[in-house]
Amino acid sequence: MLVTFRTKAYADITMFGDVAVTLLKLMGQSGKVPGALMPEDIPAALAKLKAAVEEHAQEPLDPIPNDTQAAPQDGKEGQYVSLAHRALPLIELLSAAAADNAYVMWD
Repeated sequence: MLVTFRTKAYADITMFGDVAVTLLKLMGQSGKVPGALMPEDIPAALAKLKAAVEEHAQEPLDPIPNDTQAAPQDGKEGQYVSLAHRALPLIELLSAAAADNAYVMWD
């Protein structure tokens, strides 16, 4: 499943569903898709997401398995994308929406 975040203040952002649901929960949302944030709720959600990223910035959010035919590089079992990298586009979208007093929707 893919989840797309939309606001009139920023370009649409599409994420894998499991990543999007994790980020939504870190924002204090239920994680249900579809959903929306009213403009007055965005600053609190943004603050929660930023706090979670600061606390767990280098923790992996999801594994990217190596190709089974390829030898692992540097002896690593797989590569990971950090929470900070996964959350950055959503943080930028929420910041733009807050500045423009715009709704944020996801489906």
